[in-house]
Amino acid sequence: MNWGDADPQVRGPVIVSRHPSSMNIRNALGAYGGPYSIYRALAVAMEELAEDHRPNFDHTEPVINIPQQPQWSDPTKIVSFDPFGHMTTQFYKKEIEQGLDIRPTIAITRAHMLVPEIQAEVKSGALAVDGKVVITNAGELNVHKAAIDPVWFLPGVAARLNVEEDFLRRSLFESTGGMYPELISRPDIKVFLPPIGGLTVYIFGNHELISDPKTRLTVRVHDECNGSDVFCSDICTCRPYLIFGMVEAIKEAQSGGVGLIIYFRKEGRALGEVTKYLVYNARKREGDSAAKYFERTENVAGVKDMRFQGLMPDVLHWLGITRIDRFMSMSNMKHDAIIDAGIQILERVPIPDELIPADSKVEIDAKIAAGYFTNGHIPDADDLSRTVGRGWDDSHP
Repeated sequence: MNWGDADPQVRGPVIVSRHPSSMNIRNALGAYGGPYSIYRALAVAMEELAEDHRPNFDHTEPVINIPQQPQWSDPTKIVSFDPFGHMTTQFYKKEIEQGLDIRPTIAITRAHMLVPEIQAEVKSGALAVDGKVVITNAGELNVHKAAIDPVWFLPGVAARLNVEEDFLRRSLFESTGGMYPELISRPDIKVFLPPIGGLTVYIFGNHELISDPKTRLTVRVHDECNGSDVFCSDICTCRPYLIFGMVEAIKEAQSGGVGLIIYFRKEGRALGEVTKYLVYNARKREGDSAAKYFERTENVAGVKDMRFQGLMPDVLHWLGITRIDRFMSMSNMKHDAIIDAGIQILERVPIPDELIPADSKVEIDAKIAAGYFTNGHIPDADDLSRTVGRGWDDSHP
């Protein structure tokens, strides 16, 4: 494994399988499929899946070409996934046919989407039907999307997070209950496929223009929030901001640019949904105020946030992005990580006040006071103490 080499044959495939044909030449730890590797283990244990099953990759190749970029051959630019992960069956076809268990870690497909808020925008005339991005009067969207599983180059991840590789390995080993002992016993293997969720890229507009610095680019980097994104909880701004970012991405694409939504599986600031709900309980029972917003999280989790955005810009490098015209995020952590990665941001776009649910004022005011971007007033301590959320039994005004 020569991570960062521009030639995929010299770089070599990621081989993590413990199948007999691959066991002695493995160059990666962990398992394919991220957290779903555990379900695969259950299927094997229940004899629903043959342990030696090999996927048939016929007709699974990407529907669009994400071409190799100069950033792929810089071992410091992409350390959290395999930039050749969507080209596995192309570059390593011979090795797969010879019996090696080598699998894609990126898949790229095409889809149509129907989003109620987008449909309402089309119906009201706020979004036009152009036949390319918005393709019907019903608000049907045409989109390309890429699913990316994590593949960590441990020396690069350690450097990015400013920790020693040995300490990172030991922390991963101990904090997973010793699940991966080879993190300690095989320091010669530098690649690790962790059992965590990955990310999805949604592309609106001409994908061939993404890396063109002359093409305008609108980007929303969004971290998963199941309660809001899917089930429309109003305690946070996640879904409203996601939809706002999507609308602006569509408008950019319709104007000749490209819009991107990059969706990371980092539920509850990567603290998890159980922790998030425990924090909700403490907030509502003790009096929900912006002044104590982060304190409640730290009381339960020990930290405010575990998303650690240092690895996030890798996907921008994969796409060849060097400049973002409109960044649909108020997060100082995301902004700073992108700037530190050498990518220019021309404009930061906060969520409009009219899209902020009443009960989420606690969250947004606390975040602005802590450093989130705003074009408006930055709350002081008195403001934060006056910003309170409603109780469980209170309804919308």
